[in-house]
Amino acid sequence: METLKDFLLNKGYSKIKLKFTKTNHFEIKASINGVKGRFILDTGASNSCVGFEAIERFNLKVKDSEIKAVGAGASDMLTQISTSNAIKVGKWKKNRVALILFNLSHVNNGLINHNANPVDGIIGADVLKKGKAVIDYEKKYLYLKL
Repeated sequence: METLKDFLLNKGYSKIKLKFTKTNHFEIKASINGVKGRFILDTGASNSCVGFEAIERFNLKVKDSEIKAVGAGASDMLTQISTSNAIKVGKWKKNRVALILFNLSHVNNGLINHNANPVDGIIGADVLKKGKAVIDYEKKYLYLKL
């Protein structure tokens, strides 16, 4: 019988290892505009996000946004937007990806308080949808269609 991994690899997907954290999140490594970072994989986040402090690090061109960010433990947060970014996760890559920027300190403070490492941002449903994502929770892998 063919495994999920074999099936997806034969269908042109790439396999990306996920790290399960102490806070019960999946952490993933990705790069934005050629700069590597650490991100939470969040299927419930509608958009991929990075913190304001990452603007220079990831070479983001930002403009103010009228969208207010809402997330677990926070609401009505001011945001900025950066369009036309290159995102690479494993072998999968996409250009012209928009990122929402907001204050990630409440997320990182929560991680640090639970002895987990802070993150640069969140990979959300927008990227997962573009990549036709399949998550193997048991084996801790993300598959994205190349």
